[in-house]
Amino acid sequence: MTRPFSRVAIGAVAALSLVLTACSGGSNAGSDPELSDKPVTIRVTWWGADARAKLTDDAIAAFQREHPNIKVEGQYKDWAGYWDALATTTAARDSPDVIQMDELYLASYSDRGALYDLGKVRKIVDTSQFDDEALSTGQVGGTQYALPIGIGVLGVVANVDLFKKYGVELPDDKTWTWDDYARIAKELTTKSGGEIRGVGGAPGFDAGSLKYWARQDGGNLFDQDGNVSLEPRSLVGMWKFGLELIAAEASVSASTMVEDQTAGITAGSFATGKAAIGTIYNTQITALHKAAGADLRLLQLPRVEGIDANFFKPSMYWAVSSQSEHPAEAAAFVDFMLNHQDAADVLKTERGIPANKEMRRHLEAGLTGTDRTAVEYMNAVTPGKAPVVTPNGGSGIEPMLQRYTQEVYFDKTSPEAAAEAFIKELQGEVDAAK
Repeated sequence: MTRPFSRVAIGAVAALSLVLTACSGGSNAGSDPELSDKPVTIRVTWWGADARAKLTDDAIAAFQREHPNIKVEGQYKDWAGYWDALATTTAARDSPDVIQMDELYLASYSDRGALYDLGKVRKIVDTSQFDDEALSTGQVGGTQYALPIGIGVLGVVANVDLFKKYGVELPDDKTWTWDDYARIAKELTTKSGGEIRGVGGAPGFDAGSLKYWARQDGGNLFDQDGNVSLEPRSLVGMWKFGLELIAAEASVSASTMVEDQTAGITAGSFATGKAAIGTIYNTQITALHKAAGADLRLLQLPRVEGIDANFFKPSMYWAVSSQSEHPAEAAAFVDFMLNHQDAADVLKTERGIPANKEMRRHLEAGLTGTDRTAVEYMNAVTPGKAPVVTPNGGSGIEPMLQRYTQEVYFDKTSPEAAAEAFIKELQGEVDAAK
């Protein structure tokens, strides 16, 4: 579910912010637009590789069989090129009707009026099979600008083969603490004679882990106004925990963590059998299993009693452009892709485990192996309230966080100093975008 962050994408959204004014909808942009019985053409855009394009084209064909008067023109690009193209077409008031959207950029586009209020098409788009917290992931300022296609949750992944090889018991993930986590990681390193490290990394290299540490501390990364609400103590606690793992050789070294970031999830220390524990989104387990070739188990993250720190992470969304001349037809396409079995049978879990509960149950019976493991794990997790969508100006959080995490783990700065500097810099980026 994670994707490489692109400086091209940052520049694209920056360009958008300079030239895009309020984007009022087309001639049919009012509340409760109605489907036309005349020929209509809509454009749909998404990022992804050829395999996703083939599946999406097949789903488009199924949609057109149900709506023969609606012609759908699909277009796709890679991750970096996608955001550059979307910013350009939106600024030129030539945005595609239906947009595959990411959480990092949802606020950037919605705040500038580039997205259509899906509350206006409730008669067309059915959201009854979405959990409230899943729906909240697509809301900005209380308005539903996007609907999640797939969702995931954070988890610990354990290499059962390595646990067995070195005689270490798997933890009870309903009761374990972060102290248990560190102890088990150290035990794996010790019993292997240093052949492996217990953990393939320490927290702080992705926004998901930061959100989790903030939430288990009773806080959040951003508040309802889109300002940074992260308490310095949460960052300090997270980084000190990571430093302890490194010092005890319970985890791989800081330099190896950086190398693993470059290598990617399927080529890092966990995937190559050099560590027995990792942290992933549950939907990443299939790709990780193929890379590792081992028996993998998903475990719940250590928790603070009484706090549901985990959360739904949207893999991506469908959104409708406010510039669309055909919002009803665009909404009908979104409804089909999210709510119809014909689409689910084609797309399956390619864009993540369906956020639609009915479609998830429909697919679950036919899932096997790690796909089933991912769904069963998500069903076992109790997510807390959805985090506030990353505000405009905050889309560069991950490279920023990684920079400060490296400074701390390489002992170039203290956790306390890094926490203050990180929060100040992130808030500065948000303020500059207002």
